[in-house]
Amino acid sequence: MNNTIGLWHGEGQERAVLLSDDRWEVLPPEAAVDSEPWPILPWARWQALVENGELSPRHAGVMLDPDEDPEVLTPWVDQLPLIALQFPGFMDGRAYSQASLLRTRLGYDGDLRALGDVLRDQLVLMRHCGFSSFCVRADKPAAEAIKGLSGFDQIYARSVASPEPLFRRRERR
Repeated sequence: MNNTIGLWHGEGQERAVLLSDDRWEVLPPEAAVDSEPWPILPWARWQALVENGELSPRHAGVMLDPDEDPEVLTPWVDQLPLIALQFPGFMDGRAYSQASLLRTRLGYDGDLRALGDVLRDQLVLMRHCGFSSFCVRADKPAAEAIKGLSGFDQIYARSVASPEPLFRRRERR
């Protein structure tokens, strides 16, 4: 069962949709790297393959653990189709900071994916930090989690998704 949600942009609006045709897959450490499915590799393996010329940065996603600095991706940030950030547990929020750094400081504009212990209640904050796709935990239905993105999502402070604070957004109305 595919439990991946993506943000679709079109006709002046944003909508959360189930990505039924998502081909990205986190590869186990011993798996051969092939173009089908589209591989997501841990940072150390991805880096070794790219630096040895065995892999183009454009043909694989990279996955960072919560304790890895996103700035290691600076040389390739404009080439990466997908960066996956790990949420090993509900209470570990380091990936929120990684996402915000990737979007604001490093200017990453590709798919930023949340992996691991991803739950409905977290999706709005994840979106405001810059995530664009979410692999919902396997024991939770993605169709239900989509509702977490369609409810109230206004925040007062500025964020990656809303660069101005709410009071400035209201002044323009």
